[in-house]
Amino acid sequence: MRRWLAQAFGGSSVARGARGLTATVAGTACVLLAGCGTAGHAAREPMPDHIDITLIGFNDLHGNLEPPRMAHTVQTAAGPVAVPAGGMAYFASAIAALKARNPHHAVVSAGDMVGASPLVSSLFLDEPTIEAVNAMHIDFNAVGNHEFDRGWRELLRLQQGGCEKFTARQPCQISQPFTGARFGFLAANTVRVEDGRTLLPATGIKRFTQGGATVTLGVIGLTLRGTPTMVSPNGVAGLRFEDEAATANALIPQLKAQGADVIAVVIHEGGHTTAGVQETSCAGLSGDIVPILERLDSAIDVVVSGHTHQAYVCDYGTVNPAKPFLLTSAGQYGTLVTDISLRVDTRTRRVVRKAARNVIVQSEAFTGSQGRVDLTAAVPSFTADPAIQAIIDRYRAAAVPLAQRPVGQAAGAMRRVLTPSLESALGNLIADAQLHATRSPEQGGAQLSFMNPGGLRADLVPDGQGLVRYGQLYAVQPFGNQLVVKTFTGAQVQAVLEQQFASGSNTVQRPRVLSVSAGFSYRFDITRPPGERISQMVLNGTPLQPDAPVRVVMSSYLDSGGDNFSVLTEGRDRLVGGLDLDALEAYFRAQSPVAVPATNRIAAAAAAGR
Repeated sequence: MRRWLAQAFGGSSVARGARGLTATVAGTACVLLAGCGTAGHAAREPMPDHIDITLIGFNDLHGNLEPPRMAHTVQTAAGPVAVPAGGMAYFASAIAALKARNPHHAVVSAGDMVGASPLVSSLFLDEPTIEAVNAMHIDFNAVGNHEFDRGWRELLRLQQGGCEKFTARQPCQISQPFTGARFGFLAANTVRVEDGRTLLPATGIKRFTQGGATVTLGVIGLTLRGTPTMVSPNGVAGLRFEDEAATANALIPQLKAQGADVIAVVIHEGGHTTAGVQETSCAGLSGDIVPILERLDSAIDVVVSGHTHQAYVCDYGTVNPAKPFLLTSAGQYGTLVTDISLRVDTRTRRVVRKAARNVIVQSEAFTGSQGRVDLTAAVPSFTADPAIQAIIDRYRAAAVPLAQRPVGQAAGAMRRVLTPSLESALGNLIADAQLHATRSPEQGGAQLSFMNPGGLRADLVPDGQGLVRYGQLYAVQPFGNQLVVKTFTGAQVQAVLEQQFASGSNTVQRPRVLSVSAGFSYRFDITRPPGERISQMVLNGTPLQPDAPVRVVMSSYLDSGGDNFSVLTEGRDRLVGGLDLDALEAYFRAQSPVAVPATNRIAAAAAAGR
C-alpha cells in the first residue's frame, strides 16, 4: 500500500507504530550514504568523537515550479541589492549543493508543498510538483493545511500514486500512471476518528554511520491543529487534528526507543520576527508557534516551521533557556532553503553544537543598475538543474496554450488590498461574477453572493492593452470550487455576517470579512457586542427583513462551513452548479471591458475603521 516506502531516498522500510504508521528510514551506512566503502574498510576507521549532520529545511513551496517573481534584499558595498529568487530547478541545485558538503544529510519540508499552486502545477493536480520533488530526493514532508485542499483521499493519492479521481479535475493527464511521492508524508496529529490511527505516518527515522559510530535522527511531522477551519470541512471529514505539542511530546519516548539521538519537529505552524532574512535573531518573535514551543519537551533539538510564509532563524534558548530549540523557517515558494548544522557527540549521544542560516536561492545571475554586482560571498549562484527543468518544461508546454488564451478586457487592475471597511475590488469582482452566473431561475435564482478573502490567491492586472488571459484567472481562483445556491432568511444572512467577527478563529482582532455582490450593502460596528455588530442590511434598495427569503450563491468551500462560517451549512433548496473559475471566465466574456468594482458595499463604524 505504501509503495513509496520501497523507493524512498536512502532505502527505507516501514514499521507500524502504536498510533499509526511510522516511517523508518534505516539500514547500513552503505544503504544510507552514497559513496561509502566496504564494511571492512569502515571497521578500520577510528571511532569519531562526533558526527556532523546537515538538516536541510524548506516550507510553503505551494507548487511554485517556475521562479515566482520574488526577490530578497541583500546589503552589499554598493548598497542594497534585490536578488531574484526561487524556481524549482534552481532550488534543486541549492539543495544538491548543501548535500554535497556533507554526506550525512536529511531534507525535510514543513508543509504546504502543494495546494494554492500556480497553473503549471495546479492544473495537473500538483502531480508536477511531486515529480520534481521526487527528483530532488528529499526525505519527509510534514503535511500542511493546503495538502488537504482537495480532501484527504486526494492527499493519499499524491503519496501512494494512481489515477483514481477525487476532484473535478482529471488526474494523470500527462503522467500515466502517476507514481506518487517517493518521500514520506508525515502527519502525527492527524487521526482517523473511526479507529484512532494516524492518516499518515507520524514519525521518520534516518541513520548516519561513520567509522563504526552511528547517529540516528528522529523526525516528528505535524500539521497545525486549526487545519479544519482553513479547508473545506468535507475534505477533512472523519479526521481529528490533535494538539501539536502534546502529540510531539508523546512521541519522544517512541523515537528514543528506536535509538533517536537527535529529534527534529517539522511542523506546519509558524511565527513572525522583525529580523532580516539572513539574520539569526529571535528579535520580535511572535505568533502561534510560540505557545507550542513553550510546551514542547526540551529533548527536542530543532523545530522546522512554516505556514506564516516568514523567514527566520532563532535560537529559542535565548528567549527561554529551558527550551533550547533551534527554530527555523525558509519563507515561501522555494526562494530560500535553510542550512542547519548539527554536531552530535558519539559518546553522550547528544547535540553539542547547532547553527542555521537561510540561503537565498538566486534564480539568475544578477546585474543591477550599476552593472554586474558580485554577490558570490553573500549569495551563492545556482544553475538550473536539467532534470528538474525538463519536468517543468514538459508541464509548461501542456499548460501554456490554455494559460495564454484571452478571456476578455479589464478597465484596470483589481487587487486584494483591503479598504478600511475590509473590502477589496477583487473580492467584489468574484462576488459579482458568481451572482451573474447563477442569477437566472434555471441556474439557481441567486440574489446575493458571498466570497471569502482566502480564496483570492493573486491580484488581477491586465496587460497594457487591457487584455486578461485565462492563466491570470486561474491564478486568482485555483481551487476548483463549485458554485452552490441556497435559500436563507434575512436573519440567517445577518448571522453569517456576524460570524466574520466571532466564529472560531474569526475574531474582532483577526476578522474574515466576506466580499458581497453589487446590490447588497450593510454596516458593521466592532465596538458592539456579538450579535449586534451588523446593521442596515439593504438588498436591491430594500431593507432586508429577518424573515425575508434570500437566494445566496457561494463556493462549495463556504457551503460546507469553510472559514468558520457554519451558518452557511444551513439553508434550503440547495442547487449545485458549475465551477467558480468557469463563472469568472464567463463574466469576462459577457461584460468586457470589465469595470473595476466599487468598494462601497460595506460601511464600517468610525471606531472600527483601520
